[in-house]
Amino acid sequence: MTEDDTSSYHPPLPPTTEDDRFSWLRLLRSRRVGPATFRRLLAEHGNAQSALAALPEVARAAGVEDYQPCPPAVVEAELNAARAANARLLCLGDPDYPRQLIDLADAPPVLWALGDVALLNRPVIALVGARNCSSLGTRMARALAHDLGKQGYVVVSGLARGIDTAAHLATLETGTIAVMAGGVDVIYPAENTHLAGDIAARGLRLSEQPPRMTPQARHFPRRNRIISGLAQAVVVVEAAAKSGSLITARDALDQGREVLAVPGHPFDARAAGCNMLIRDGAHLVRNAADVIAALPPQGEATVQKPPADLLADLPPPPPQRRSLRESAALHQKVLDRLGPSPLAEDQLIRDLAATPGEVGPVLVDLELDGKINRQAGGLLSRAG
Repeated sequence: MTEDDTSSYHPPLPPTTEDDRFSWLRLLRSRRVGPATFRRLLAEHGNAQSALAALPEVARAAGVEDYQPCPPAVVEAELNAARAANARLLCLGDPDYPRQLIDLADAPPVLWALGDVALLNRPVIALVGARNCSSLGTRMARALAHDLGKQGYVVVSGLARGIDTAAHLATLETGTIAVMAGGVDVIYPAENTHLAGDIAARGLRLSEQPPRMTPQARHFPRRNRIISGLAQAVVVVEAAAKSGSLITARDALDQGREVLAVPGHPFDARAAGCNMLIRDGAHLVRNAADVIAALPPQGEATVQKPPADLLADLPPPPPQRRSLRESAALHQKVLDRLGPSPLAEDQLIRDLAATPGEVGPVLVDLELDGKINRQAGGLLSRAG
């Protein structure tokens, strides 16, 4: 089983009983079941209980023997941890689930929320940037966030040090959302513990990971697509040529959100990513007025087609859904091509004579399953 189907589905009917919510969590926490597979299983089997019962046979058809769904005790522990943290479960389709995420193919089926969920009903702008930011970048982030907040926008970011921290601090009074890479109750970095407490009291913390989950490297890119998905636009203040902020910007383009960037000096590596975005068609930002001017008028659809130049390097649209046997075969082809020596991802795609849209979800699944390692520079190797 892989996250091979990123086609659009109507949102599943939300769980109506505690047993239903328990089954949703069991299904989602089962091995090899991510957001797209979760939605497909619900569509095929009608409800989470039926999908759980069918999982071993579905896995067997994909070449995975002795498959067992997530044990009930794991979900019990997650629910107990959530109660201890006073976190609230938002399921896809619930009235309080963020409507901005509903139509995303990889929308998180569940989110843990800590704080004021009413903030999700207001217009949201994402503000992201470098952890190792300059003092000028910090001032710019603080000014942008403050002014956007005064204009009625909620600012969402990732609670990282640097630009994220400045954005959250500037909008504690007007509305801020922190999307966590780990559990909603696990503060990273630890230096932001006090800030995280203030956000829980006056803003909102969100995470798709179970409470008490320590954030790992693979969680941050997945966190980023929630940040961009919640927002009408993503503003990048400072970012190196290869950075997590650019991942968020690319997620925003995939999701049809506006991308904006603050220009920087050509000799400053911390501005290289922003300057690249502007070169490729992102809106240049000098102040909050520039951000608001780039947004569609209130009341109109917020999903806009991004400029062609910005889409040039993005993967093509996802292919039609493959069967589980075809997915398992592609799994094996990827593993056969990889060894202990690193191989560039684009070279792997060429060797397989496939498209990035076909191979990308398989690589994510294999990485989550611990079968491949991803290294800096887009290099991949087989684990173990």
